Amino acid sequence: MKKLLLSVLLGCTTLATSAETIGDVSTTFKLLSPNDKVVVDVFDDPVVDGVSCYLSHAKTGGYAGALGLAEDTSDAAVACRQVGPISFKEKVDKQDEVFNARSSFLFKHVRVVRMVDVKRNTLVYLVYSDKIIDGSPKNSVTAVPVPANQPIPVK
Repeated sequence: MKKLLLSVLLGCTTLATSAETIGDVSTTFKLLSPNDKVVVDVFDDPVVDGVSCYLSHAKTGGYAGALGLAEDTSDAAVACRQVGPISFKEKVDKQDEVFNARSSFLFKHVRVVRMVDVKRNTLVYLVYSDKIIDGSPKNSVTAVPVPANQPIPVK
């Protein structure tokens, strides 16, 4: 069990480091500790060159947030866009997690999953939050159409 937890935590850290923070806005003023914020990060699809995803998500401030002990709310949105010529590094799964980041000390994550709509030759990205015991149905979805003359190579 400890090995599983450690590998999950290390995996989350690895994926989370590939995001770059674009900016943030404060949503709640706190006099002596960090404010609550909405943060905008960007990450590139690890298998699809030419697609970047912009992720907005809540970050809890206060002393607990500053120490990394606070649980962020499940509010998140994603917008993925073609930012260059689309090419595939390898065949893609019909559904695959492309990003995750911790949103609490241990058990809550914000995840982005890429799905392939083969019929419409489109990449669909879904952001949601999960928790070991009680996840949230809050989610957001976006889609990136791939040119018709370039079929998506599905595994």
